[in-house]
Amino acid sequence: MGYHWNWSVFLQPTAAGDGSYLGWLLTGLQWTVSLSLAAWLIALASGTLVGVLRTVPNRWLAGLATAWVELFRNIPLLVQLFIWYFVLPELLPQRLGDAYKQSDPLVQQFLAAMVCLGLFTSARVAEQVRAGIGSLPPGQKNAGLALGLTLPQTYRHVMLPMAFRLILPPLTSEFLNIFKNSAVATTIGLIELSRQAQQLVDYTAQPYEAFIAVTLLYVLINLTVMILMRRLEHRVRVPGFVGGGQ
Repeated sequence: MGYHWNWSVFLQPTAAGDGSYLGWLLTGLQWTVSLSLAAWLIALASGTLVGVLRTVPNRWLAGLATAWVELFRNIPLLVQLFIWYFVLPELLPQRLGDAYKQSDPLVQQFLAAMVCLGLFTSARVAEQVRAGIGSLPPGQKNAGLALGLTLPQTYRHVMLPMAFRLILPPLTSEFLNIFKNSAVATTIGLIELSRQAQQLVDYTAQPYEAFIAVTLLYVLINLTVMILMRRLEHRVRVPGFVGGGQ
């Protein structure tokens, strides 16, 4: 094999003169983490609401929630991203659309990717929440109502706290997925981690070093998330339930 390995390439100054190539990767890492965390907040909030609505006795609300899940779950993520980035600005009122299109391109890319990832993941979170609520004994809901709580109060104070404890492991998987799915943002130009790796290859012609480094950074992110979520799962687990121990 005639490939010339050069790990010192990361310490070399960039062709643009704006630091080192390692700095490029770290900047991409910052954008990846920022995008993923912002999208996760959207996914968790909207997914929880939709998941709850899927379990309420109101047929119309449950139907709307089901339509939300089917819409965002069945359209490919890349197609959704292109719709948010290229199509939606043209559908907005002209003044709002023009203001968006005249803003910083990086802001446009970040907002489109954030909303797209958040709503795409919200459909999966909603199914986890629905399953968690459905796995609870009926007596918990009946006990809350018998104590004089309204149905929303019963969900908030009785059912959701227990459901989230039960679905924490699958939620961890969705949290990890959102970091990996953030790589699709490179298709609209957002300079996140995988995009920075491509630029590094273009400027240095060292593809193995670039993508090995990016792979290790993604592994580092995932290990950090797994360790933190495992600790959280251990602290909030409920004895007698799945994963709760004895």
